[in-house]
Amino acid sequence: MLSRAASIRRVAVAAFSTVAAKPETGLYGFDVLRTAKGFRRFVDDAIERSDELVAYIAQLPPSAEIVRSMDEISNAVCSVIDSAELCRHTHPDREFVDEADKASMRIYEHLQYLNTNTTLYNAILKAESEGVLLTEEARRAATTLRVDFEKGGIHLPKDKLEHVNQLNLEISQLGRKFNENVMNKPGFVDIYPTSCIPRNMQHHFKPIHRIKPRGVEEQSNPMGTTRQNGLRIITDSGTLSSALRWVSDEEVRRQVYMVGNSEPHENIVVLDKLIDARDELAKTMGCKSYCDFAIRPNMASSTDAVMSFLIDFSDTVRHKADEEFKSIQDFKRRICNEKSADLEPWDEDYFIGVMRSSVHSLDVSVVASYFPLSRCLKGLNVLVESLFGATFHQIPMGDGESWHPDVIKLSLHHPDEGDLGFMYLDLYSRKGKYPGCAHFAIRGGRRLSDSNYQLPIIALVCNFSSSNKVTARLSHWDVETLFHEFGHALHSLLSRTEYQHFSGTRVALDVAETPSNLFELYAWDYRVLRKFALDETTGDPIPEKLVKALNASRNMFPATELQRQIFYSIMDLTLFGEHASKPIDTVSTVANLKRKHTCWNYVEGTHWHTRFTHLINYGAGYYSYLYARCFATTIWQEICQDDPLSRSTGSTLRDKFLQYGGAKDPSALLKDFLGDSIIRNSGGGIIPDTSSLCKEVGL
Repeated sequence: MLSRAASIRRVAVAAFSTVAAKPETGLYGFDVLRTAKGFRRFVDDAIERSDELVAYIAQLPPSAEIVRSMDEISNAVCSVIDSAELCRHTHPDREFVDEADKASMRIYEHLQYLNTNTTLYNAILKAESEGVLLTEEARRAATTLRVDFEKGGIHLPKDKLEHVNQLNLEISQLGRKFNENVMNKPGFVDIYPTSCIPRNMQHHFKPIHRIKPRGVEEQSNPMGTTRQNGLRIITDSGTLSSALRWVSDEEVRRQVYMVGNSEPHENIVVLDKLIDARDELAKTMGCKSYCDFAIRPNMASSTDAVMSFLIDFSDTVRHKADEEFKSIQDFKRRICNEKSADLEPWDEDYFIGVMRSSVHSLDVSVVASYFPLSRCLKGLNVLVESLFGATFHQIPMGDGESWHPDVIKLSLHHPDEGDLGFMYLDLYSRKGKYPGCAHFAIRGGRRLSDSNYQLPIIALVCNFSSSNKVTARLSHWDVETLFHEFGHALHSLLSRTEYQHFSGTRVALDVAETPSNLFELYAWDYRVLRKFALDETTGDPIPEKLVKALNASRNMFPATELQRQIFYSIMDLTLFGEHASKPIDTVSTVANLKRKHTCWNYVEGTHWHTRFTHLINYGAGYYSYLYARCFATTIWQEICQDDPLSRSTGSTLRDKFLQYGGAKDPSALLKDFLGDSIIRNSGGGIIPDTSSLCKEVGL
């Protein structure tokens, strides 16, 4: 049998053409990272280079060169931050992870120094105010840099600035602790006997056993005991989701739900401290709440506008969500033959799955047979070639460049423009790896000269499982996830900004998830799927009837899912909003919001939000997923739907949206792309038009 690494490489070769090998280098192509301790030199070099540039900027007259030099500082620092972040989440060597962790802390301390450097701040103030910046992007960069400085408190008196620095450090440490607890303390449930778990799922869980007294009829055994086999279910988010979806035994689901939604308990205190620290930071900065502090620089600009949008949307969705809830409840009562059976939160995924399968006769193994990972990677090539005239080529990596044998490196190549950027794929699950799917920046794109462009480098990280060690077969949900992350990747690879500060996904939070949500929609279109989703034996494309069934299944409970996202967004804004008294009881607050804005019960003793890592990464910003979904559905219906794979569609997407990254004001970018109706002013802020999304979900 082929080794796992050789198997992965074989799959990659089947999916992409290969170009000549490159010279030896270090991790991610950085020579300095040939060893784990190279992270120390990486930080030293970034600090040394940024200090040189600070001295250089100090003697410059007001000019665009100030902006360019500050972007070079950002480039040096971000290269360390982004590389360390990817390494911490994916590298199997503990020494690399530890060194990356130390590098992350050191470079963050230096970033704090830079963010409070008055030489840089005064230089950007002069450049911005004296009319020397001749391009829109340079002016926007100067304004963005100034706002970033002021978010760090540089304009405050010395005592307040020192306090802000301490609060930012505390917030960073609390966020890291929250995420570490989620990863390291997921909880577990021991299930006896093994037969409680479907046979086809048992291999996902750890076998265990216990010794118990024999029954009366078995007392002839002189030992009086028997060995009983069971399974331990670790309730991390992925395993929890699978168990709630596939296990028919309600008591098992209840136990798994209870544990999975009440760990890590330590994060109740961590979150309390984080809320207090963010609130104090915001008030020190002159804002009413952390929500105001976080949202003001975004496109939305107003907490009141966002909350009003969410409350109105919640009311709009409620009636249809209630109907969907009742249909699930009625189905459970029929299946269980109990006329008064209550529908519990641990029933949701299971009965929705059963209903979808029973109505549309979807066999997940049949669906997955059309989506081996190698074919899905072909699908990514179909997208870029059809839309943009570009192709992916696999690049053999130098010694030390990769962090695991599963990883492959691709270049995105255009016949007229040359290489557009580079992407690492790390797609298989393994112990100790980041548990979800994500897009990681490694290096942003930027203009170096009239003829030279620094190409972006990114990593696309997923956790697909492979039982046969040759290639994974993806569920359609996995395919959607892959396309989602690929949308982020395209945003990074296709942007062509003057400054890396605006490269790709470095955009206003409100629009950051728009490309990813848009490319999710590509995963549901038969015209796209038939290009790569082929029967492994016959080579025939996936039947249109099957794709229609997938879409019909997806559209059975759209209001339930939309209601959940609205609830998450309201919860996020509420936790980081204004509070009459402190500390707030986050458990009861979230419970009350769930009762008010969803159809589902709150289960006493649970505190699901203490493993919701978006509170750290997207604090007071989770609403942006709904904003992005509104924008993406509008783009799909107005630009893509008629001919999703045409070159004209791709040109429109690239030329009017993707190439700009964050270089244009997001509201102007959207209006230029789709017209004035895509957004509107409300309550002193900006909210999206919801008509396309409402149309998609049948509201």
